[in-house]
Amino acid sequence: MSEAPKMKPENEDLAQVPSMLGEIQSHPAPHDDVFGEMSEGGPNYRDVGWLGTVALMMKTQIGLGVLSIPAAFDTLGLIPGLIVMLVIAAITTWSDYMIGAFKLKHRQVYSIADAGGLMFGRIGKAFFEFVYILYWIFVAGSGMLSVSIGLNAVSTHAACTAIFVAVAAIIGFAFASIRTLGKMGFLAWGGLFCIITAILIVTIAVGVQERPAEAPITPGPWKSDFKIVGNPSFTEGITAVSSLIFAYCGTPAFFAIVSEMRNPRFYTRSLLCCQSGVTSIYITIGTVVYYYCSSYVASPALGSAGPTMKKVAYGFALPGLIVTTFLVIHLPAKIVFIRLLRGSRHLSSNTPIHWVTWISCTAGITIIAYVIASAIPVFDGLVSLVGALLGTLMSFQPYGCMWLYDNWKGEGGYLKRGSKRWIAMVVWCVFVISAGTFCMVAGTYGSVVGVVDSYRASGGSSAWSCADNSNSV
Repeated sequence: MSEAPKMKPENEDLAQVPSMLGEIQSHPAPHDDVFGEMSEGGPNYRDVGWLGTVALMMKTQIGLGVLSIPAAFDTLGLIPGLIVMLVIAAITTWSDYMIGAFKLKHRQVYSIADAGGLMFGRIGKAFFEFVYILYWIFVAGSGMLSVSIGLNAVSTHAACTAIFVAVAAIIGFAFASIRTLGKMGFLAWGGLFCIITAILIVTIAVGVQERPAEAPITPGPWKSDFKIVGNPSFTEGITAVSSLIFAYCGTPAFFAIVSEMRNPRFYTRSLLCCQSGVTSIYITIGTVVYYYCSSYVASPALGSAGPTMKKVAYGFALPGLIVTTFLVIHLPAKIVFIRLLRGSRHLSSNTPIHWVTWISCTAGITIIAYVIASAIPVFDGLVSLVGALLGTLMSFQPYGCMWLYDNWKGEGGYLKRGSKRWIAMVVWCVFVISAGTFCMVAGTYGSVVGVVDSYRASGGSSAWSCADNSNSV
């Protein structure tokens, strides 16, 4: 009788050298549940260390959303704004944690679409795949728009805004075509450093200047009119909440990031570093900038310290905004690419089909995002719309469903069905799903109203406009 074949240990592909600084890394596993057989000379999709993971996570979080936090505080009031932001931080941190736990149980999962397929079948997979791609396309459009604002600010509107949006799209496409997240790690660190430096410059500048740049000139010292508690209408309030949600909407990207880690078991470590750093930065910058600028805070916030400091801040921020743009072009392009080539040798080999498919995916995503950025050139409206309609759905509801999928029957989970902790977790999951659904529906309504009002204020002629969108002239 022949000897029974030896079974591959479930975690064999994780037995690699941890990605610490100064350590020698092992070769990637020859087979991956997502990327298939790793061919010699082909792209190494499993090449992100835990520190690189921190950079990628923080760069997907700190990008566009942080620029609208002071304006959200002005709408809600400082204390309600901080409370809402901390609640959102807690929910999204748990959602992020669920991604790592779900990935370790279901190695074949690469994106939220794969998780949706496990939970809800083919319809769920198709739905979440469509929403995921649409979400990142909108974020990429927001990124292109923010780059065009930066170019206008630095150059004092030296060219038509539509040209600057096109330049942002071209640069985004070029860098998004880098095939693996591992090779984007150092770019993510550079972009993170640039955007944080820019925000700190503005934060310090507004603290030392006599009055905000937009404040009227009055006799005597200027006094901040910041509000401890705001009194917004429902539409204004829910739009501000949507902007805060958008600041934490890097969550769906974490599926792809953990899938390209050398050792996914370091995921939680990276997550805690990311979320604690991001929340600390948001609290500090949001509070200081709003306190000193109050109702005269600019949105994006980099324009709050006057024309000169605006140029300096955007000069530093532009590399960071560009990194955000090409990273969020890369993410939807990668899921389309994997969907088309999964199970074939072309996915991880340098074949002509591999390259043609990959470049077509990044180019297609870039073109669609460019059209969106040019058609809705209102930063506040676009940020709140994306955060409400797509960001909430990508960051709240699915993760409550994921926990219930793995633990509802009490089989294979860490809690016994019917125990107090199990009941508490079920209640928590229902809360997350319900809160996410409410914010999605109400926030979308508020955001659409805001976009319509912005179009009316501009006379409806903003699409593909050459007008300055940075208020520099």
